[in-house]
Amino acid sequence: MKRTTLIAGLTAVSIGAAALSTGAFADEKGGKGRHNGPRFNFEEVDLNSDGKITAEEMQAHQAARFAAVDTNGDGKLSVEELSSHSEEGRMERAEKRLEKMMERMDTDADGALSAIEMAPKDADKMFERLDTDGDGAVSKEEMDTRKGGHGKKGGHGKKDKSSN
Repeated sequence: MKRTTLIAGLTAVSIGAAALSTGAFADEKGGKGRHNGPRFNFEEVDLNSDGKITAEEMQAHQAARFAAVDTNGDGKLSVEELSSHSEEGRMERAEKRLEKMMERMDTDADGALSAIEMAPKDADKMFERLDTDGDGAVSKEEMDTRKGGHGKKGGHGKKDKSSN
């Protein structure tokens, strides 16, 4: 039991350390680069804004990121501190996604989404695609046939070739 706890703790610390060391690479919007890797934020690391990054600036930036996670100031990162930092990041990203969704879907700009705004825009077309025999209803077999289209093989909206 102790060994499992130790391994889990070391794993969390190494993940957290990796997250901290790459934290300078997230862009100002918290986004990622084209290949789902972090994008370097030069301005965040260039502390004196001279257009150059020195080793000292990189070290100072990393130290500041470490200190931000080290909430009790003991110079070490506990699993709790790493977990809290990780959860804060997840919450911030989720909030940004929800804000974007609201901007995109809130057509009357009232700050809330109605059932009409939440409804799929192409629900009729989607139903027609599911109702492959045209009887006005979707059977379990028709639904199961289409499920392959949402998996790894076919992608969204495409038939799974293995089910033909």
